[in-house]
Amino acid sequence: MESKVCKACGYVALDGNTETCPVCHLKNVFEEKQDAYKMPDFKAEKGESEKKHIPAITVVEKCGLIPGTGCIDVHVKIGEITHPALPEHYITNITFYLNGKFIASALLSADINPAAVVHLKGGTKGKVQVIENCNVHGKWYNEVEIA
Repeated sequence: MESKVCKACGYVALDGNTETCPVCHLKNVFEEKQDAYKMPDFKAEKGESEKKHIPAITVVEKCGLIPGTGCIDVHVKIGEITHPALPEHYITNITFYLNGKFIASALLSADINPAAVVHLKGGTKGKVQVIENCNVHGKWYNEVEIA
């Protein structure tokens, strides 16, 4: 998948907005990159690499952190088989998008389990997309629809 990628921090501009990077806030730092991230192919049998890298997204309609607000939790765990968190091989970040627009990014280290959560406002609808970055195997994508 060809995309615009920030040369400074690696953010992928799914919405095509490349004037200012929403993660590192630098201007005019995007470049076209072929195969910027890997897409899941759920029709094919997944190998071990896919099972450790494709973001597993779970939408929880009832928020556990901010009850009474209608908040929607979006939990992301990296991999059907949990991705390792070792100094030499770990997930560096998980970036969240809503309908292609950046909404959040979690920076991780080898000391953190490869997972993150965002709390969307009640009534949010559309497509939540997630791109994770493995320091060894690159970026991987998945998405889910919130109705």
